[in-house]
Amino acid sequence: MHWVITMSRRPFVRRSLAAVLSVLIFTACQPRASDAADTPLAAAGLAQISSTPIAAAAAPQGGVVLPDFAALVQQHGPAVVNISTKGKRVRLSGPGMSPNDPFYEFFRRFGAPGGGRGVPGMPEDGEESFRRPGGEGSGFIVSSDGYVLTNAHVVDEAEEVTVKLTDRREFKAKVVGLDKPTDVAVLKIEAKALPVVRLGDPKKLRPGEWVIAIGSPFGFDNSVTAGIVSATARGLQDADSNYVNFIQTDVAVNPGNSGGPLFNLAGEVVGINSQIYSRSGGYMGISFAIPIDLAVNVRDQIIAKGRVSRGKIGVQIQPVDAALAESFGLDRPRGALVGGVEAGGPAAKAGIRQGDIILSANGAPIERSEQLPTVIGVIQPGTEATLEVWRDGAARKLSVRVAELQTEPVVAANDEPAPERSPDRLGLVVRELTAEERSQGFGQGSGPRGRQRNPNAEIPEGLLVERATGAAADAGLTRGDIVVSVNGSPVKTIKDFRERVSRAGKTVALLINRGGNTLFVAVRPAS
Repeated sequence: MHWVITMSRRPFVRRSLAAVLSVLIFTACQPRASDAADTPLAAAGLAQISSTPIAAAAAPQGGVVLPDFAALVQQHGPAVVNISTKGKRVRLSGPGMSPNDPFYEFFRRFGAPGGGRGVPGMPEDGEESFRRPGGEGSGFIVSSDGYVLTNAHVVDEAEEVTVKLTDRREFKAKVVGLDKPTDVAVLKIEAKALPVVRLGDPKKLRPGEWVIAIGSPFGFDNSVTAGIVSATARGLQDADSNYVNFIQTDVAVNPGNSGGPLFNLAGEVVGINSQIYSRSGGYMGISFAIPIDLAVNVRDQIIAKGRVSRGKIGVQIQPVDAALAESFGLDRPRGALVGGVEAGGPAAKAGIRQGDIILSANGAPIERSEQLPTVIGVIQPGTEATLEVWRDGAARKLSVRVAELQTEPVVAANDEPAPERSPDRLGLVVRELTAEERSQGFGQGSGPRGRQRNPNAEIPEGLLVERATGAAADAGLTRGDIVVSVNGSPVKTIKDFRERVSRAGKTVALLINRGGNTLFVAVRPAS
């Protein structure tokens, strides 16, 4: 099993449980900053590229020339800071850990202070005590008057935040605001003439480029790690948000690195170290950073109005795989397939339909569906956006006025057992919805647990899936789905459904309603 893990260094009790269970949420954090002069940011929030790239170390003739990381760290490290937090006082009670426990010495040396006998930080047998949970992370200074960027999970729920510079000065910080969907937070310390980082353009990053991280892994201040960019615009299905297309690297980041900067060789910050992907809970060679241009957009909104607004167009989307691309006559898998359109929403008013494939937004190509929320999310609500869509075997452009995103509720699954009946050639057992079921909105909360429900969705017409096996189950259909159409033709009766399926080719595109949301599923029945 894999986990996407944030990288902040958390309080003692939490860390102890994590070590035992190997399931821990971390965050990446630490200092070292640059002496670069405070440069005004452009409208996009990006500084100009450095005119003095880092020198390369000498190498034998015919050998590989490696960059001089030391010069970069010396110049830009002073703008990186260490962040420590304290939360609300909590009551603890219970026995301590036995000195014979194999983890005792580890926790005694590396756990939170105040332990006495047993697990550090825990009361002795039968006693009660209070403590303030805390954590550690990293950040970096983006303005000479004291604005600092870090991860939201580093300072979330903190009552007290302390920022420590590399010259050992410490400042109490105010949390100006944080944005959990992007995991970005803005802090402010009262100081002047501070060293600042320069901000680069992450869109110019290429896989294979050298990058370095500066942070405080496991509390080891000012630690530097280096690696290369492994991939760009990486969407994470296991992440808490789909509004970030991460920079993937092989730079070692660990608890305490969260919120620290990711530098390119020009000495510019291109990302904020945030997460790792791991089977064990520790670093395993893959780490992720939030692109700095996205963080700057969040920063500017938080400073200007105290919150972050995001654009939306009112569509439900899904990836386009090879089977779906073939079904819709697309040359190759790309774009974001529209599975549903919000009634009365911006997309509906613009003429976007179910089955359209969005290929670009405001000129930005959409290669993968997870890129679309990020592109639309940064568009100012109320402005016009141009979408290129694939429909009926041809591309066309539509103009849509972007609205502001609102949070939608989550509903649980319906887990009643399915009746036993023989499946059809797709592997489905379906039946018609009764009038009573439709009037009660049956199926609006069905589907896999944790699916988001669209509160604006109408009660669907179609056939209820009572059982999914074979090709249908392999394609992802499940009990409680409602089949709305087959290859673009609506189905209201079992007769309609069988006729459409019998005339279909080797790939059948089903439009289904799941939990109030609609999406396309390509099914390839056995020959």
